[in-house]
Amino acid sequence: MKKLFALCALAGVANLAAAAEIVGDAKRAEHKVEMCIGCHGIPGYKTAFPEVYQVPMIGGQTAKYIENSLRAYQKGERKHPTMRGIAASLTDEDIADLAAYYSQQK
Repeated sequence: MKKLFALCALAGVANLAAAAEIVGDAKRAEHKVEMCIGCHGIPGYKTAFPEVYQVPMIGGQTAKYIENSLRAYQKGERKHPTMRGIAASLTDEDIADLAAYYSQQK
């Protein structure tokens, strides 16, 4: 029984380590950015829903900033409804890939 418990505990730790090791791939993100460039790829773009809002350029931001921002939208800590909807559809791999992609932009 102790061996079974130890094996289960080890498997759980291995799963946590694997989840924490997601490394973003900018190349994979090339097919994921379509949902972003319509707003974030246009200099000076403003959205009119739900209010007039200056859309920030995210190219060149740090990967950590982009990851934290997307996770904040997922959790509802950031409130823009369009971004909340988009972020809710992203996997951990998507977030890492998008962060890698945009952090490499100038």
